[in-house]
Amino acid sequence: MGNQIARTAHRTRISHSVPPSERNDRWLSPRHIVDALGPFDLDPCGAPDHHLATKTYLLENGDDGLVDPWEGMVYCNPPYGRHQRPWVERMVEHNNGILLIPVATGTKLWQDVVWPNASAIHFYRHRIEFLRRKGFDGGEKMVSPQASAIIAFGEEATQRLLNSDLPGFCITFDN
Repeated sequence: MGNQIARTAHRTRISHSVPPSERNDRWLSPRHIVDALGPFDLDPCGAPDHHLATKTYLLENGDDGLVDPWEGMVYCNPPYGRHQRPWVERMVEHNNGILLIPVATGTKLWQDVVWPNASAIHFYRHRIEFLRRKGFDGGEKMVSPQASAIIAFGEEATQRLLNSDLPGFCITFDN
């Protein structure tokens, strides 16, 4: 799978040639979700003024969360849209973190990557109210157009998910 991840990551990097200020695929995680599951060592999909972990990779600083090293407990809310797969594959490879993505259980991403590799999946009860562009203060809020899943990879992440008070239903796997 390593070569497949590298090829996919290369295609995704090309798609990020749009300046970060003009991107509209960034749906920033609400603080209450991160606080219920943290603390986190790394957010590879960070946004300015929206720090969720000890270390945050920012496109604006020239960081590449798909290529730069992942260490410790990772929180990843990847860009929404068709470029999520390499982020999910990277989390599978790292196997120590929490991933927040839309529920799309019938897609190839879920069938080929999420279901076979997740340790636990929490189906969030409500549509998540994400923040847009300006971090925690004064940013526009957007309700997700679809349901969201919070997915654990690894034993520690699974325990954090099971011990959280987030609304919804959680299932665990022996992956």
